[in-house]
Amino acid sequence: MGRVTIRRPVVKLSPNGRRRTPDVLAAEEPLEIRVGGKALAVTMRTPGHDVELAHGFLLTEGVIGDKEDVLTARYCDSVDDNGRNTYNVLDLALAPGVPPPATGVERNFYTTSSCGVCGKAALDAVRLKTRHSPAGDTTTFSPAVLTALPDALRQAQRVFDSTGGLHAAGLFRADGTMLVVREDVGRHNAVDKVMGWALLNDHIPLTGTVLMVSGRASFELVQKAAMAGVPVLTAVSAPSSLAVELAEESGMTLAGFVRGDSMNVYTGIERLPDDRE
Repeated sequence: MGRVTIRRPVVKLSPNGRRRTPDVLAAEEPLEIRVGGKALAVTMRTPGHDVELAHGFLLTEGVIGDKEDVLTARYCDSVDDNGRNTYNVLDLALAPGVPPPATGVERNFYTTSSCGVCGKAALDAVRLKTRHSPAGDTTTFSPAVLTALPDALRQAQRVFDSTGGLHAAGLFRADGTMLVVREDVGRHNAVDKVMGWALLNDHIPLTGTVLMVSGRASFELVQKAAMAGVPVLTAVSAPSSLAVELAEESGMTLAGFVRGDSMNVYTGIERLPDDRE
């Protein structure tokens, strides 16, 4: 398995002059996801939790809906210049009767760590239909609990403390109990790892949960949450217009700028009763 962090020498400039010092960087390596031996996508990710990432990717792309839809997941023999396995190619075999990925799921180009939708074969393929719609989830959530999640997420970011260069996604219950946190150089990879964890641990659909992300709320993150049945998505930063549109269509509560004791709620305010009443 590749390293999560890498040490590199840097020259630090300050009013006191220049000095050479070691720095810790978040590792970034490609992961090729194959299904039945056929390449499906390449994403730039932080090594670790790759099986979760691949399962989460297939779930949020609508390829699978249950962990039993995947028979095996194994690393292929991809080697570096020294003949060592890079652990950068993961092949998943689908169970009998599970249809292979549709053409629209395939990426025309590799997926970068900052953009998960880039290279979609067709825009229509992005608007996937979920098997676990969050629209019928009547769970209510305390705004006070939601505003406490960014601090809880930040405290669980172990690799961020040493690198400052990773996104995070965390899954919480309505009472604020943390279920899982994953970090990655790509925000969409962090979410896929969380969704893969949930799938492998029989938590799908994610009824009564909150997905908290450390950055902005993009269209794709809303889509991934909707595909897993997440009723509430909160983000430290802003959502995009398309993310808000999809959240509304999906019956999801979407909140952005969740900082301090405030937030902006863009959709689904009915799930957030006024704590003062």
